[in-house]
Amino acid sequence: MKNKNNAYHPISPEIEELARAHEYQPEAALEVLKEIQTRHSTLTTEAITDTARALKLPPHQLYGMATFYSMLSLEERKKVLRVCDGPVCWLKRSSKGSDQSSVISNWSSMVDGQWSVERTSCLGLCDRAPAVLVEDEQAGPVEIGDAKKVCKGWRGVPTEYSKVRKGETRVMTALIGKIDPDSIDDALANDVYSGLKSALQKESIAVLSEVESSGLQGRGGAGFPVGRKWRFVASEKRTPRYIICNADESEPLIFKDRVLMDTNPHQLIEGMTIAGYACGASEAWIYIRGEYESQARRLENAITQAKEKNLLGAKILGTEFSFQIHVHRGAGAYICGEETALIESLEGKRGEPRLRPPYPPTSGFRGQPTAVNNVESFCAVPHIMKNGADWWRNLTGASTPGTKMYMVLGHVKNPGLFEAPFGLTLREIIKKFGGGMQTGSKFKFALCGGAAGTIVDKNMLDIPIDFASSQKGISLGAGSFLICDQSVSPVAFLRELLHFFAAESCGKCTPCRVGTWRSLEILDRMAAGKGQKGDTDELKTLAALMQDSSFCGLGQSVPIPMNSVITHFGAEFAKVEN
Repeated sequence: MKNKNNAYHPISPEIEELARAHEYQPEAALEVLKEIQTRHSTLTTEAITDTARALKLPPHQLYGMATFYSMLSLEERKKVLRVCDGPVCWLKRSSKGSDQSSVISNWSSMVDGQWSVERTSCLGLCDRAPAVLVEDEQAGPVEIGDAKKVCKGWRGVPTEYSKVRKGETRVMTALIGKIDPDSIDDALANDVYSGLKSALQKESIAVLSEVESSGLQGRGGAGFPVGRKWRFVASEKRTPRYIICNADESEPLIFKDRVLMDTNPHQLIEGMTIAGYACGASEAWIYIRGEYESQARRLENAITQAKEKNLLGAKILGTEFSFQIHVHRGAGAYICGEETALIESLEGKRGEPRLRPPYPPTSGFRGQPTAVNNVESFCAVPHIMKNGADWWRNLTGASTPGTKMYMVLGHVKNPGLFEAPFGLTLREIIKKFGGGMQTGSKFKFALCGGAAGTIVDKNMLDIPIDFASSQKGISLGAGSFLICDQSVSPVAFLRELLHFFAAESCGKCTPCRVGTWRSLEILDRMAAGKGQKGDTDELKTLAALMQDSSFCGLGQSVPIPMNSVITHFGAEFAKVEN
């Protein structure tokens, strides 16, 4: 902004102070913008311009960020109440007879004028559905009738996971309910950080080899070998090298990482520190979604405590190894779960995916070698270092080594989270761990792996599920299974998935940007009983187009549920074509 003398106005002292607190790092742009909005309920053009000047960035870059992230706004909003319209919350509401299209207006009518009510994509609170975010506080399960209580501070009842389900093999979840997650003394008394102590007694190459020998596969969904990724990073001659934890758990149906961070944050800190030692890195970031504010604060507390015990920081436990971990909050963007989009966001940009190659192990954060893994992957590492690769391989007798975090949701008697071996069938997940179908419910279909997973019918109930089972038509993905009974229309369900993908597409490439919205338009009509001849064929064509030509994994994976549900329930789609 220029004044009449054509000279720049001084930067706002408040923004100057915020920039200084972040050492004028351009990468802090998102955090500075979030703080300004928290203080003033909006982002003005002047504030965006001043922030850009303070961080020596072009104003258009920050304006682009302000209009990209859903938790940022150019309009003044007072108190914000975000109502989740993800598929699990939709299923919960529809089973109670609630109309999803009227949810926002109903909530708005129930709260006073101090509140701005908005829709939001999945909040990562699927075990507490229907869920809402009250400012930065998580709440659920809550119904519209609870609105006044919610505004006065009631947050529903969190799910309890301290009780072990029959058949579980608890490793990463072993200390749930047994320790205070905010006490490092509790963690130390229960053997947390012993894996790090064991690792530091070995050469870094030996630690790397141990993780490789364990056969640990990434738990984010793709199942890429963790040790192999770390070796790529460690073998790069360029330094510095970086470790990044992907805690942007924005995929509908998935909430396991939230539970791990909430119940034992020191386990994650330990796993990341071991990764840093193995890869020759000295600095790491936890990129956590903006909707996980309480978990972010818990992690920051754990990091502070670990530094006080010399388990982080300079010359850890008297060795020559030094390691720092930072917590970086996102601001509402599902696409930032894609590792290159996450890195872009971490660098203070819009979270749009990069063209690959190069891949992050060779050119990641700041263009340097970077290992990116998710929370569950890092949480497995301390146990491997403490007990050995052979123990991990032989832990469960499954073909895939180690244990997996599973989530079972929907029309089962006992929804929630559990830890068990690989190779479970869908029938076992429903009956053994989910308590069977609810009274009056009969299995119709399941969404397997996450929003971008496969939708399967009863013919898939007895196929062992692991990272390779997708070739047989049933996905493991991140380990979540949404079970639907005879009351749920596959057409309406697919519409809800496309609603999510259309809302969360970053818009960078045309196939995804247009393909998701066009698919949603068709499914809206079909779900309303106004389908047209050829609609199903057009959905198939759009799926093929997105799969073949989308820029990143978001657009490429949307066709997975589209194709699978049409394959198994083609007759129901044909029925609504007039």
